[in-house]
Amino acid sequence: MLLNLLTGLPVMLLCLLLQAIFLAMCLRQYVRFRHARQGRDSQWLDILLLSMVMLLMLLGNFVQMAIWAALFMLLGEFGEFATALYHSGVNFATLGYGDIVMSERWRLLGPLEAANGILMFGVSTSVMTAAVMDVIKHNLARLQPNEPPARRDDVFPNHKG
Repeated sequence: MLLNLLTGLPVMLLCLLLQAIFLAMCLRQYVRFRHARQGRDSQWLDILLLSMVMLLMLLGNFVQMAIWAALFMLLGEFGEFATALYHSGVNFATLGYGDIVMSERWRLLGPLEAANGILMFGVSTSVMTAAVMDVIKHNLARLQPNEPPARRDDVFPNHKG
């Protein structure tokens, strides 16, 4: 068990670092894109923006699955990278098919990768949710009239007081 932790935890830390890098890239591109398109609003730009966020976060998750698959190959658990990647994807996405099982020596790496994956999918989901909320907020603000707020005397003309 200790060997699994000592082997899996550095990979988890690497994946956390990579997720942070993809998150920073994604947010930076989002802000740049939003700022550059200010005043030129369209539904297609919103779709493009949200698609960019989803694709970058998904790419980050795929890279992490590949890193785990490379570890499994390095440990001699699989003879082909495609099989290791499939097993890694099943673990990372917490599907748990069980059609391919690693040796007893390294079996605990599966739950470690699953814990890593569920955390990373949670981070990806939060980033995508934040982007959707920003698009909604931006579109709602665009629909608001650009009038100054009503004064109290305008709302209640006969009110004394």
